[in-house]
Amino acid sequence: MNNVVSQLRDKASRLNKHIILAEGDEPRTIKAARFLVDNKIANVTLIASLQSIKKSQPNVSLEHINIIDPNEDNTDMVNLLYNLRKSKGMTEQQANELAKNPLYLAALFTQSGKADGMVAGAINSTGDVLRPALQIIKTAQGISTVSSCFIIALPDYSPYFSKNSLLFMGDCAVNIEPDSQQLASIAIASANTAKQMLGVEPKIAMLSFSTKGSAQHQFVDKVVQATDIVKNLRPDLQVDGELQADAALIESVAQLKAKNSKIAGFANVLIFPDLQSGNIGYKLVQRLAGAQAIGPVCQGFNKPVNDLSRGCSVEDIITVVAITALQAQN
Repeated sequence: MNNVVSQLRDKASRLNKHIILAEGDEPRTIKAARFLVDNKIANVTLIASLQSIKKSQPNVSLEHINIIDPNEDNTDMVNLLYNLRKSKGMTEQQANELAKNPLYLAALFTQSGKADGMVAGAINSTGDVLRPALQIIKTAQGISTVSSCFIIALPDYSPYFSKNSLLFMGDCAVNIEPDSQQLASIAIASANTAKQMLGVEPKIAMLSFSTKGSAQHQFVDKVVQATDIVKNLRPDLQVDGELQADAALIESVAQLKAKNSKIAGFANVLIFPDLQSGNIGYKLVQRLAGAQAIGPVCQGFNKPVNDLSRGCSVEDIITVVAITALQAQN
């Protein structure tokens, strides 16, 4: 198992957090739940009827795994949903029906404090997973945008490995074309993720096709504005921009293009200006450099919510639950 994944799981096992899995009768999810509980990585609740879980995985023991049937009486959760959404026009009857949806029910249990975080997405789209969380859990104080980042574990033959074996790349999965305010929010959240997940001291590079005014364009202006916003909101963070990727990562290039920058050449948190560049960028590093891309890690919610890929493995689910537990520590 990858060393970074081992670190994430080991750290999570010390926290004794309770994570709720909305897709409780999905076969991979049940197997992951068994491993998580057996290895004390997290306490787990599955949302599904006992009958449907046993039908899905008849040979997997459910000992010490909590089960919530969404069709049984969940009055407290119905009342919570109604009180949260009545100002938006929701009726008690609508709240009662919606609380039977496992994705909404998982978000409600998380918001109520009966669970420390939720994970779903093995059989549901990103939009379906995030929508209840946005309505119920909402964003954290000081964060205006829900976003994502990937933890990139570089192979030891990478020329960058001796300086930083880990990179954090955001946003590569959620926001298509963030404005400067949103880009700043993504940068702050990604820095928090780096610090919280693996104790990395973030050095943030706001990426562009320009370095320090080498090109003039409104796309560059957006990155410069976002950098200023981060500096104003979080003067404790080390951030610089706009920087081209080579100036952000390679010290010799930084000396030529941004020699007065304390971040250029040493960045470990890379913030892409839009989803196209971010998604392309992390996949190029993953495929061509042989790096491991862990995530996406959802960030910016008031309480931890994470979205799986529908092609996820049992191992992926285990790791995402560990990440969710780590996010819940603060």
